[in-house]
Amino acid sequence: MLALEKFWQKLRNLVDLGADESEKSYRTECALSDETVAYLQQLIGEPGINLLLFQTALTHRSVVHDPATPCPIESNQRLEFLGDSILGMLVSEYLFKSFPESAEGELSSNRAKIVNSKSLAGFARSLQLGNHLILGESANHHKIRSSESALADAFESLIGAIYLDKGIKAAYDFVIHHIIEHVNFKTIVAAEHNYKSRLIEHTQSNHLPPPLYTVITEIGAEHEKSFTVSVSCSDQILGTGTAQRKRDAEQLAAKEAMERIHLTLS
Repeated sequence: MLALEKFWQKLRNLVDLGADESEKSYRTECALSDETVAYLQQLIGEPGINLLLFQTALTHRSVVHDPATPCPIESNQRLEFLGDSILGMLVSEYLFKSFPESAEGELSSNRAKIVNSKSLAGFARSLQLGNHLILGESANHHKIRSSESALADAFESLIGAIYLDKGIKAAYDFVIHHIIEHVNFKTIVAAEHNYKSRLIEHTQSNHLPPPLYTVITEIGAEHEKSFTVSVSCSDQILGTGTAQRKRDAEQLAAKEAMERIHLTLS
């Protein structure tokens, strides 16, 4: 873990150096309520957290696109990108060490089941994270606070913020406590809903070209987009899916494809 922490410290330094000048125009005062500050302090379990950083982690993109927003503000999308990578790495390390008998395909499948939006939204709900999201005035607050996509993004953003503020060990401890030790963890690992992996296994075992995912439509406001994705093989469309995140739409398309394949084979 020490060598790994040194590696991530170097990466964190690069992230800090890569911040462009435009970011300096973002709001610099903390707008979090006392209730949310207390919530974060208890959740992170570390003293002296960077409140501005965690404010960004909780800021939904509806704020950025709201005309009522008085000054430039950054949403949690960049932190979600970082947190997604860190979460994937930490879960991969845990699975690698905890399941020495598992092959690469099984490890990949289990990781995908843990870090998909449905599972992450479940973890976020158990933390009541939705209650503390910062939303645009004109946004549908009830819908967003219960949205699978918004909750999953906020959960990943929170991990990104923990890593930047407290380091890789604090991020790992958070993942262990709120994912690995979660009451639903074993159920999630045992579930078979990683349809993309199953579709790849099917094409490989039948010597077919790999599945090709294509975005058919992308509709809705920037903070409430909906993606429809198709999956095809050998120029034949096997399934389609619609969701708020492309990765989830791909899973739904793969699910429909696998159901169609099973009907054909039965």
